[in-house]
Amino acid sequence: MNFFTDYFPPYQRTMKIVLTSIMTALVCVATLILYIPIPNTPGGYFNVGEVIIYLTAILFGPIIGGLAGGAGAALADVFVAPQYAPGTFIIKFCAGFIIGYFIYTIRLKSWENWKAKVIYLTAFIIGGAVMVLGYFIYEAYIWPVIIGPEAGFIIAVGSLPWNSVQALLSAIVAIPASVAILKGLPELNLKRIDYSKKID
Repeated sequence: MNFFTDYFPPYQRTMKIVLTSIMTALVCVATLILYIPIPNTPGGYFNVGEVIIYLTAILFGPIIGGLAGGAGAALADVFVAPQYAPGTFIIKFCAGFIIGYFIYTIRLKSWENWKAKVIYLTAFIIGGAVMVLGYFIYEAYIWPVIIGPEAGFIIAVGSLPWNSVQALLSAIVAIPASVAILKGLPELNLKRIDYSKKID
């Protein structure tokens, strides 16, 4: 199986471009609607956009999940914390892509299956870790160039618990939400997509 050929066939590209645009907008809006500035972290903030990124990755796969997550979150940063935008794009893209690719590749069957539960949890743990560690590295190594090495490291350490809580809460919301959506709309289940047939 060629992943990119199977996941992104020519006759589905228009649909997936539209989906990516819609989910990018939703990620951006969700990020901006509710955000809480992190104390002693210039520009850093807690937000719920992570939930939409996780849902997008599960429902529509790694490419849409990664692009919508990275672009949507970075666009939100442009409005409220532009210094984070470059790092956010890379970090959120990686988190969305990893979660989407992990679940897509394993081909989930149902939430009742214990293997599916392990896959879900593992995907979110890895994706959440990428987000938390990604921002730590960005703040520890990029911020020092702007405000000095000691201040940059302090900011990075101070952000760790906030980012960890954000990843955890987002997973707690996104996991049952995605299960409910896939049960209610089984046609969205990546396992059941037949790429041998064209979509009119």
